[in-house]
Amino acid sequence: MGTKRSDSSKPNKPPKPPKNVYAYSGIAAKMIAVILAGVFGGIKLDEVLASEFPLFTLLLSLLSVGLAMYIVIRDLIK
Repeated sequence: MGTKRSDSSKPNKPPKPPKNVYAYSGIAAKMIAVILAGVFGGIKLDEVLASEFPLFTLLLSLLSVGLAMYIVIRDLIK
């Protein structure tokens, strides 16, 4: 029977993450940024216009989610 050698001369390197991880995290960051911009923009518009019903918050939130989905799909197709 052979003996198993332990190669202690090589330093232990952490495994490299796949390249796709960086691309997907960038897509997620874009998505979060677009949605947050829409929500906070809608809130500010409602405050400036002093509307009783949060119409701009709802509209811009929905539009920003749609835009974020478009960006995700466009980036995934690339």
